[in-house]
Amino acid sequence: GLGKGLDALFPSNVNIDSLSTDAKDNIVELKITEIEPDINQPRKSFDDEKLEELANSIKEHGVIQPIIVSKKDDYYQIIAGERRWRASKKAGLKSIPAIIREYDEKKTREVSLIENIQRQNLNPLETAKAIKELMQEHEMTQEEISKTLGKSRSSIANTLRILNLDERVQAMIEEGKISEGHARSLASLDSTAKQYKLAQDIINLELSVRDTENILRETKSKTSKVKAQKGKLEVFEKDIENKLKSALGTKVSLNMQTKSRGKISIEYFSEDEFERLLGIMGVEEL
Repeated sequence: GLGKGLDALFPSNVNIDSLSTDAKDNIVELKITEIEPDINQPRKSFDDEKLEELANSIKEHGVIQPIIVSKKDDYYQIIAGERRWRASKKAGLKSIPAIIREYDEKKTREVSLIENIQRQNLNPLETAKAIKELMQEHEMTQEEISKTLGKSRSSIANTLRILNLDERVQAMIEEGKISEGHARSLASLDSTAKQYKLAQDIINLELSVRDTENILRETKSKTSKVKAQKGKLEVFEKDIENKLKSALGTKVSLNMQTKSRGKISIEYFSEDEFERLLGIMGVEEL
């Protein structure tokens, strides 16, 4: 089924108490000081308040889910579970339950990326960067990623579009000022200036995702009408230009801003042709 890709690698999303005896035999207690995070993991920020809440829960109930690590030279590197490890340190634990996996660096990175995305621990921008890395560095297709994460392919594509947002808007996402829904809506704008302007409105006016979508829908409707009107004017302009060329027998350029305002340019290539054109327009030569 969808979203089972990570579960096939390790049982990190089930409680220790629910594991079978054989499965529990794979869990070891490692000293907190023997463990280090992966400096390249996709998640860069941790909410202090939520980390404190988890630490309090760990003080009361212990670590319910083991972290996943791989053995390095003189330490263990976290593959999955850095948040639990950080909270355990806050809670004053000396050791933490862990499952040791022998993966090469590429596989370790791949599993870490998938685990973080699947647990929804990342902000929208971090998720987009993690998915892009899975595609570029681990040669996974959008279809493979969608099956592994249990997300639709269109959802994966829409998340990736966040990476095209204005850098100032991306900073707002990282700071948690704009939600993923807002970010996806903003990504539909092709102008970075418009993205930033609407992002500011989202924050200042406290616009919901639905409010934002309505604004974009109205903007696109107006743009479509303007384009349609411009298209009709271009057709009319070309038709009049051809009729003027035929009537005057020379090259004519017509530049219409509207039907009531524009510019006509008539070219001539000899003195005789100039006199001929003056005659057609009823202008006497000076």
